[in-house]
Amino acid sequence: MNVALDGWGYALARLAGALALGSLLGWFVGSYWAGLAGTLAACLGVQLYHLYRLDYWLRNRSRVDPPNPGGLWGDVVVQVVRLHRRKKFHKARIIRLFRELRRSTASMPDGVILLNAEAEILWFNRKASELLGLRRKTDFGIRIENLVRHPDLSRYLDAGQFAGAVVIRPKVGEDNWLSFQAVPYGDGQMLLLVRDVSRQTRLETMRKDFVANASHELRSPLTVIAGYLETLATDPDLGPDLRPPILEMRRQSERMTTIIRDLLELSRLEASDEQVEGAPVDMAGLLATLRKDVLARAQHPAEVRVAIESEARLVGDAGLLHSAFANLVDNAAKYTPVEGSVALRWWSDANGGHLSVADTGPGIPPEHLPRLTERFYRVDPGRARATGGSGLGLAIVKHVLQRHGAELEVTSAPGKGSTFTCHFPSRRLQLPGALRISA
Repeated sequence: MNVALDGWGYALARLAGALALGSLLGWFVGSYWAGLAGTLAACLGVQLYHLYRLDYWLRNRSRVDPPNPGGLWGDVVVQVVRLHRRKKFHKARIIRLFRELRRSTASMPDGVILLNAEAEILWFNRKASELLGLRRKTDFGIRIENLVRHPDLSRYLDAGQFAGAVVIRPKVGEDNWLSFQAVPYGDGQMLLLVRDVSRQTRLETMRKDFVANASHELRSPLTVIAGYLETLATDPDLGPDLRPPILEMRRQSERMTTIIRDLLELSRLEASDEQVEGAPVDMAGLLATLRKDVLARAQHPAEVRVAIESEARLVGDAGLLHSAFANLVDNAAKYTPVEGSVALRWWSDANGGHLSVADTGPGIPPEHLPRLTERFYRVDPGRARATGGSGLGLAIVKHVLQRHGAELEVTSAPGKGSTFTCHFPSRRLQLPGALRISA
């Protein structure tokens, strides 16, 4: 600050000296204003000369040294040089960071694509170019849907729900599968991660085929075994020492039959993820049937309530819906003590139709809730074996709901029972005497 004041003081002193000199010259020539105007013109010329030198250096600073006029102009040049060097430093730093970013993304095993708010390509790495056949420069600024033409990818990007990934086969006839995961950032921009999941998809297909084929092949011999065991169990000449093991073998064969039946049902559901259309289903009649099935058990909860709070019917596949709801009710009945209760409730609102199955069983710890719909997952393996469950019921429920565009919500706490709620979209509802409600 003191340096700046000193510079301005020196400049003002020079200006005062120039004015004094101009007045003196005007006195000599006999015209005060002529001498003063000549002096000011000379000062203006000097300033224009310094300005010219500064402008010339700014235009040619890569090959010309900065001027050193001294005074205020010298201070201005020093400040400009300092700003220029700082700019060069930050520019070099940004370029270095960008190059490191490009090198790191180029070495990634996954493809990376930067998209703007209009889903136009801003940049992509080498792996994305290999997986999608993208070309540098020519594909910049083009919408990703115009280069990867697949309806599932378009729906995924338009929906804006990027919690999960979408798996597609870019080219029909080829056994290559790619996973796309969008990560939003900035003002509508997104990072699109592309991964080759062909091997995982093929392994999953092999697993499904093996389970379906093995279950189908086991069903016939198991039916024969169950038939013979039933004959032996009803034979009056069977010794008392053989009856208990025969009854246990029969119980285990029935359990294996249930597991194989559920495996075949799950394989059939996994074979296609297309939405079903179906017809209107009478929810009051369906829930009444499920209630009768529970009360017909040898052991069942003391109270099984049904609450129908909406006349709307549910549009879907009656067989699949019965299978899903029966699994929910069966789980509730198995894990509820005989003195407990099970409540079935159907209602509708502006968000769609809802079916809940609530029980007064032991409840489920919160750490188990995210994995309940996995096949063969059990919260308590010992208790599940005692009740004879297959461990596939909730997996079947999940796939049935997906085929109907619905979701499963589970709320539970240890010692306070559990509530399983199926949420169906509005387009799945039909009021009595009316067309189906559109979403």
